Amino acid sequence: MIEASEIIVQKAASSRLSQVTLKNVPFGKYFTDHMLEADYENGEWKAVEIKPYAPLQLDPATAALHYGQAIFEGIKAYKDINGSIAIFRPFENFRRFNVSAERMQMPAVPEEIFIEGMRALINLDQAWIPDQEDHSLYIRPFMIATDDVIGVKPSEKYKFLIILSPTGPYYDKPMRIYVEENYTRAAPGGIGFAKAAANYGASMLPTAKAKELGYDQVLWTDAFEHRYVQEIGTMNVFFVIGDTAYTPDLSQGTILDGITRDSVITVLGDMGLSVVEREISIDEIVAAYAEGQLKEVFGTGTAAVISSIRELRYKDYVMEFDVSKWTIAPEVKSRLAAIRNGSANDEHGWLYRIS
Repeated sequence: MIEASEIIVQKAASSRLSQVTLKNVPFGKYFTDHMLEADYENGEWKAVEIKPYAPLQLDPATAALHYGQAIFEGIKAYKDINGSIAIFRPFENFRRFNVSAERMQMPAVPEEIFIEGMRALINLDQAWIPDQEDHSLYIRPFMIATDDVIGVKPSEKYKFLIILSPTGPYYDKPMRIYVEENYTRAAPGGIGFAKAAANYGASMLPTAKAKELGYDQVLWTDAFEHRYVQEIGTMNVFFVIGDTAYTPDLSQGTILDGITRDSVITVLGDMGLSVVEREISIDEIVAAYAEGQLKEVFGTGTAAVISSIRELRYKDYVMEFDVSKWTIAPEVKSRLAAIRNGSANDEHGWLYRIS
């Protein structure tokens, strides 16, 4: 078992931070000076190292490239109003990462590597954390299979890494969403609940088709009837109908158990709003809109946080919303931001402080 104290740290000779402007920095374009890397071989994790950010050297037969054993997480760290640094709910991401690993027949990553390695890496590269509103340090842990033998079987070797990227807002304006009813993201018994790379690769063609029509993302529907809404390409989704917020439930294993989704459910409860998790048909949503009861629609995710949806299209039926009049989604976003920046108490214990 690797202990946190055994993580080797090799510092970069110089920082690249002076080459980057952290204000309005685009998502996923720039990376910090260091990364964490660990190898799994012969049934154990070893060679855990924080080292200068650099390309990987992989054999052309690397298993992940051929058979898709690849998973990842998305986490964020923030600076508060006093300059202190905290990661938002990393233990929930740690738990979900290992749920994904089990589904993809990959080894669990121990807490000493995932959490303590992340903490040490962020502490080393903390100067890269933007302090502007709606900015953060995006944290990307991921794991790939690294056997260099062709053959359809679980790999015996794996590589776990964490890289960091300063980022501004993921979506800078309310979104237009197309309800997808031909392609399928996931079916019961599949890997929809796992944060596996394959889920995102399969989503690209339908998303590209939606973008050709002027939409930002698709809202997936179930695999059998294309009737029940699932999740948006990069986010879970909430519908405020009357005085109740609805979000698709997790029982079918076809959507991601979002950390931000869970946080939003809690915050909505703090606001006194009833939250219902259940199957939601697109017909129900259309009917609520026609009756004037569909008040707000918004997405939730680590990258996007809270994203208002100004248009939702199902077949040729277009639902439009005046997001400037919304009160619920903006209040949820404000409350989450206040917890992260230290202007409100962290009553739920969501912040993991970096000392």
